[in-house]
Amino acid sequence: MGSKSAAYDLLPRAQNLARLLQSCISDRTHRSRFPPIHAQSVVAGLESDLFLNNLLLNGYSKAGRLREARQLFDRMPRTNLISWSTMIAMCAQHGREGEAITLFSRFRRSSFRCPNEFILASVLRACVQMCADSFACQVQDLVVKTGFCSDVFVGTALINFYAKIGCMDEAMLIFDELPVRNSVTWTAVITGYSQVGNSWMSLELFDEMRESGVQPDRFVLSSVISACSTEHFLEGGRQIHGHLYRSGIDMDISINNVLIDLYCKCDRVRTARGLFDRMCIRNLVSWTTMIAGYMQNSLDSEAIDLFSEMTQLGWQADGFACTSVLSSCGSMMALLQGKQVHGYAIKANLDANQYVKNGLLGYARHEKLVEAVSLFNRMRSGTLNPNLLTLVSLLGVSASSSAVDLSKQFHSLMIKFGAALNLFAGSALVDVYSKCAFVDDARAIFDEMEDKDLVVWNAMIYGYTQNGQGEEALKLFHQLQVCGLTPTEFTFVALVTVASNLASLFHGLQFHNLIIKAGVDLDPHVSNALVDMYAKCGCINEAWRLFDSTRGRDVVCWNSMISRYAQHGHAEEALKIFQLMRDEEIEPNYVTFVGVLSACSHAGLVEEGLHHFYSMRDKCGVVPGIEHYASVVSLLGRAGKVHEAKEFIEQMPIEPAAIIWRSLLSACQVSGDVELGKYAAEMAITANPKDSGPYVLLSNIFASKGMWVDAEKVRKGMNCSLASKEPGYSWIEVMKEIHVFIARGREHRQADLIYFMLDGLTKVIKDVGYVPDITLLSTTDGND
Repeated sequence: MGSKSAAYDLLPRAQNLARLLQSCISDRTHRSRFPPIHAQSVVAGLESDLFLNNLLLNGYSKAGRLREARQLFDRMPRTNLISWSTMIAMCAQHGREGEAITLFSRFRRSSFRCPNEFILASVLRACVQMCADSFACQVQDLVVKTGFCSDVFVGTALINFYAKIGCMDEAMLIFDELPVRNSVTWTAVITGYSQVGNSWMSLELFDEMRESGVQPDRFVLSSVISACSTEHFLEGGRQIHGHLYRSGIDMDISINNVLIDLYCKCDRVRTARGLFDRMCIRNLVSWTTMIAGYMQNSLDSEAIDLFSEMTQLGWQADGFACTSVLSSCGSMMALLQGKQVHGYAIKANLDANQYVKNGLLGYARHEKLVEAVSLFNRMRSGTLNPNLLTLVSLLGVSASSSAVDLSKQFHSLMIKFGAALNLFAGSALVDVYSKCAFVDDARAIFDEMEDKDLVVWNAMIYGYTQNGQGEEALKLFHQLQVCGLTPTEFTFVALVTVASNLASLFHGLQFHNLIIKAGVDLDPHVSNALVDMYAKCGCINEAWRLFDSTRGRDVVCWNSMISRYAQHGHAEEALKIFQLMRDEEIEPNYVTFVGVLSACSHAGLVEEGLHHFYSMRDKCGVVPGIEHYASVVSLLGRAGKVHEAKEFIEQMPIEPAAIIWRSLLSACQVSGDVELGKYAAEMAITANPKDSGPYVLLSNIFASKGMWVDAEKVRKGMNCSLASKEPGYSWIEVMKEIHVFIARGREHRQADLIYFMLDGLTKVIKDVGYVPDITLLSTTDGND
């Protein structure tokens, strides 16, 4: 009876202490009282009470007192699933992932009980945080055996695991089977797709989430805005921004930062700055994102000013901020400010940061190669030895300036340092030799490399594409497939460009099929290349359908459609697309106006063309270049206004290039103006004596007027100047094979049969009465 009486005496104490613990757990201000309550339970002889001990474990966990919790757990005479799940969850939540996994292993060894959903979810979370993929796979097998796959907590943890390792197909299988999905579940799958680069899928899932009635939290919204930023999908980002205002969700620092990044990447820097200025609280990411946004949009003065303001307010700039502002200093040739930033980086111990070292070579941007080399020489003459990153950066600079001799010197230094065939360096060397038109040297580097990743393969394929060696690019792609590597969107852009250059619809369709299978058909760069390919192959309707279905169309995509419609003689459609582009608030650039002016020229829309030309600088900030001036000359010339075209050339603020005078010369050929044609030809030849075009055009003008003596003089003048007329090329695709023909050439393997057939056809058409027009024959010679 004594033991029973003692037990009854302990019961009220246990109940009172339990109520007190529950009150402290729910009220955060009382969590410091857990140790005294724990002491009372020991004094009262309740150290073996499982319920009280579990409450204490929970309380210690909520208070972040992990050491006390672990000591209590290790002394507990009895434990149950709640005890284990509390401890494992506590370790996973407080950065002790290894301890959580160790506890789980101990639980499995010491118990015949199956883990509950909280234990499984917690240990999966710990595996994700520790990147313990193999252990997570074992836990996943246990999840399947215990039947917890459809539990929202375990399912969400599994989705998060698969998303972290990039296995989104597996993540979606679990996601689709879950009967209930909470905001954390949606966050895991949306963030997962964003992290693997499939931002469009993130956006589609976000729409599904909203339709399902689950309210997105700030974590989901941050992920989706980042996805819009990655895809330059301004409209989508604006819609989410509007949703934030309408729903009253707290615009915390993280959301404001990703919105600033979105607007900067979508060329809406003023909007980004407005958000930045309205932020009540900013962190280092806010400042750095805004500075980088200014730099990326070539607003270098603003970037430098904001960096200065940031440091004056006491913020400690990181390596990324220093790199951005150094790039802006380089673009503006602001040597004084660059030195000040350099000094700041030294004081802040950031000068050893590789990205900051790289940024110090920002002076080299925009044709500042001399300054870069000077800085490099100062580095070598001092105590600093150039590392691989420095040399690779200089290779990039010399590549942009096509300075192949300098590139070879950097290559020699890389060999000296034993890094020539490093993946990083090898990619840079392949790139620089390709850009300098030394594609054979690029291939030699490529073949020497023992380890090649996809970046190197892409660089080599691009090299062949850039240098007009499309067939070699196709051969290399087949080798890539044999090696088992999976092509990326960058690979496909190069391959589709090859199909465009060859006007090979057969290859283009093949690549389009592969692109769809690879799941990169929504990538804007791939879409742009496909639109361009279909248009160049004459499939203008297919190009429009693809363009119309492309989401997040950037200015490159719009330019492609405008240019291709103009080239195919659909000037009105080209101008309609330009208007649609303006309606969607896409800012036109240099290339846009080349296409627009070309369309106006083909359609004879003189007034509209001149309006666009004069508004491009005033309204859009685009400075006219040679191509724009040539288009205006062509526009006036096609309308018969050759003298107005001449006056326009003479009033140009820049030196007219040969192409300008050739445009006028072409117009003179149409109008038959011999005197003005002679003047235009003389100016074009002066600008470029080796160009055969002006000689041929002037000779044609003389021939059309029956001035054979003058035509012959022009021909002799062309021969004396050593100007040679480049032969015409044409090609046709028959039975999946491309046949290339050169004017009057005999390179084709069936040349004899082809000329035999042509002679036969010529005889037939003469027999039926055809009389050839020989007025322009004086301009031809045996090399044509």
